[in-house]
Amino acid sequence: MTESQRSNVRHETVSADRAGQRLDNFLISLLGGVPRSLVYRIIRTGQVRVNSSRSKPMKKLKAGDVVRVPPVKLEADSPKRLPDGLIGQVERSIIERNDDFAILDKPAGLAVHGGTGLDYGLMDAIQAIHPDWRPVHRLDRPTSGLLVMACNHQALRELQQTFIQRQVEKRYLAVLDGVVPEPLMRVDAPLKKIRDGGGQHRVIAAEGGQSALSTFRLLERIGDYSYVEVTIETGRTHQIRAHAASRGLPLLGDELYNPNTDQKDGAPEGVNRLFLHAHYLRLAWPEDSLYSSPLPDELSLTLAKLRQAAPRR
Repeated sequence: MTESQRSNVRHETVSADRAGQRLDNFLISLLGGVPRSLVYRIIRTGQVRVNSSRSKPMKKLKAGDVVRVPPVKLEADSPKRLPDGLIGQVERSIIERNDDFAILDKPAGLAVHGGTGLDYGLMDAIQAIHPDWRPVHRLDRPTSGLLVMACNHQALRELQQTFIQRQVEKRYLAVLDGVVPEPLMRVDAPLKKIRDGGGQHRVIAAEGGQSALSTFRLLERIGDYSYVEVTIETGRTHQIRAHAASRGLPLLGDELYNPNTDQKDGAPEGVNRLFLHAHYLRLAWPEDSLYSSPLPDELSLTLAKLRQAAPRR
């Protein structure tokens, strides 16, 4: 390996929401667009290390593991062609930045990483303008809101440790399809990844899964819907969506977990996205700091339509 190649080696710390993921799947997600055969080759030849040790593709990763990722170049590699205006949109989404980290207000519909059928992701735009930045955690593709980017490797490790040690407070705004039975609904149920009958990956509440805790606080009952604020003490894949669905209260606009495909009485027409927004973030490093993001216009409009259509009590 040349000195130039050595300098491009990355060390990625496994975040809490990726704990339990296999090494090969972790790399495939991280290196969006790279063929599986290449991923298996760099693992087999020892170019990938977990905590400085060689590992097999099926190794289950733990939060805090450090994965050595070599530079990977595809044949006829060239920069991805991004949609016109995407880089500008991502630049405008940066609401705070300093030498250690940046806070983005991620738009809905944009995955953090490309791959798995996606031609591009948020990180492709970030790499074009801030190549040293790395995501500290993730938001689902259809979820909007606050996302933390580390601007250097030391900051990445420090911030990821605060997430692992649950020193970060994250709150989301959501609309549930149904009536929450109590003002404060606590869901403490392990979550397990499965593949459903249609071959699609889903997350369900089931024994043998990873521990997960979500608290739903009712803000407003609107007809047959519940406007809530959700606090999560863990950060599992699809956690809020799966926990809500496990109580028979799937999120409005959730194509994966909401079986109510027919238009309900009082439901606004034209709901074309998941009603889930990461609106509140408190960081503990390098000092206590608080960030907030208002509801996007399309969700504010949906909320207004729900209120207008709800029967008066």
